[in-house]
Amino acid sequence: MAVTGQIDPRGMRRRGVLKAALPLGVAATALGAVPASAVGAASADAPAPRGRDRIDVHCHLIPDFYRRSLAAHGVTTIGGVPVPAWSPALAVDFMNRYGIQTQVVSVSEPGVTYLSSKEDRVAMARRLNTYTSRDLVHTKSAPLKGRFGGFAVLPLGDIADEGDVARAVTEAERAVGDLKLDGVGIFSSYGGTYLGDPVFEPLMKALDDLGAMVFIHPVTPQSYPDLGLPPFLYEFTFDTTRALVNMLYKGVYQRYPRIRWLAAHAGGTLPYISYRTSLLTLTPAIAQQVGAAGADSSSPHFRKLFYDTALSPAPQAMKSVRELAGTQHILFATDWPFTNALFPAAGDPAPQLDQTFAPAERLAVERSNALAQFPALAARIGAGPA
Repeated sequence: MAVTGQIDPRGMRRRGVLKAALPLGVAATALGAVPASAVGAASADAPAPRGRDRIDVHCHLIPDFYRRSLAAHGVTTIGGVPVPAWSPALAVDFMNRYGIQTQVVSVSEPGVTYLSSKEDRVAMARRLNTYTSRDLVHTKSAPLKGRFGGFAVLPLGDIADEGDVARAVTEAERAVGDLKLDGVGIFSSYGGTYLGDPVFEPLMKALDDLGAMVFIHPVTPQSYPDLGLPPFLYEFTFDTTRALVNMLYKGVYQRYPRIRWLAAHAGGTLPYISYRTSLLTLTPAIAQQVGAAGADSSSPHFRKLFYDTALSPAPQAMKSVRELAGTQHILFATDWPFTNALFPAAGDPAPQLDQTFAPAERLAVERSNALAQFPALAARIGAGPA
């Protein structure tokens, strides 16, 4: 389905600890709001001002207390490489070098799932969220003010325990309501249980009540074919896809329409296979058996999702996302610091975006789309939604 205004282009297993070293030469990824339709669109060929204007919606924080806790539990590598260096100062330096005004940070895998005690998971999630709010998002430090937004981490780890989800609800409400974080981070699956599973219903209802932006970050699934390659190359994308398709057929998007979903890494493989994975919604007789309904060239629910550009700025990915969801549903992201080796110099962090987007469209992807979906962040940095 063509998107109005589209231009002709010119211009390892990784859960807890990964024991095998990554056999590549780069560090890899670990790891209401204004409706998108209300965002004003500039002329497609209008010049886009540059400077420190980008909003990075997918990047990670690793405060020292969290790093020490990971190490104490044997988690010293993520994605087959050592846990990367991170500090607020390093993050600001990175942002300054690449014209990024603000990073919306989140906690990557393993989150708090490495902790076996429910009390420890709650304590660490609360500490991480309080730190993110107090020391980054709402800091009084002049050098850091306005440089960070934040997604909350939830104290999930034992999905068989219904109390785990109840505790996640409590923390989500605290993080968004009291700590004033910008949304909630959640993983694509927990111990092989995907987000459409009924066990998550109380959490989904709470997130819907909050009208939250929910960032879905992938994890390596529990079992997968070992191709002798680090699973982040492909399994991350597949697990994101599994989560998004699972939620479609479990009716999550229909039941909880106020949740705004942000899918990492351009939605994994979903844009490319969105039509195929929607086929049961196109066949009423079959759809009735799975409780699905509707008819479209791709599920309209997939079109309403938001997709980031992390590790996916090339036209092969971006044109597929654009065809599915439109430019207004694409948000800029770097996946830093896990991608630090991909950014050795300064300047344009994603020049490949020029092959898909005209200048004004690129400015929307890198800034105004995020301002529209994160109004509290926009207010903090003194920039109203575009």
